[in-house]
Amino acid sequence: MTNGIDIVVVDDDPAVLEGLQMRLEKAGHRVRTGANGEEAMAVVEALAPDLLITDIFMPVREGIETIIQARKANPELKILAISGAGQTGSLSYLEVAQNLGADAVLAKPFTTQQLLETVEDLFSDNSSAMSQ
Repeated sequence: MTNGIDIVVVDDDPAVLEGLQMRLEKAGHRVRTGANGEEAMAVVEALAPDLLITDIFMPVREGIETIIQARKANPELKILAISGAGQTGSLSYLEVAQNLGADAVLAKPFTTQQLLETVEDLFSDNSSAMSQ
């Protein structure tokens, strides 16, 4: 298992943020957090992490805009989009996120195993992480 990945996690729900941080740190990763895309981008631009995990719907700067900006700032950055919002009509926000630069997506709620497997897949040699 790949350990020691530098990860930025951004979600406006403090409970989700704390839970993700705890699960990822327990797996041996280094985690920094933010409550919105603006906070996440400050960390991404200053520290060049390996992975950005971003919620889609947040105040100040939402996830889609954050994904686009992060991809421009660091084309090598791996991005995992997460959301519990699902779909509006035929539009899947996670599909949009993937089309705009997310390397993988996870629909909330997801298990710790799904999270860790997706992170691992992003850094494996055949880094084609599957959508959940």
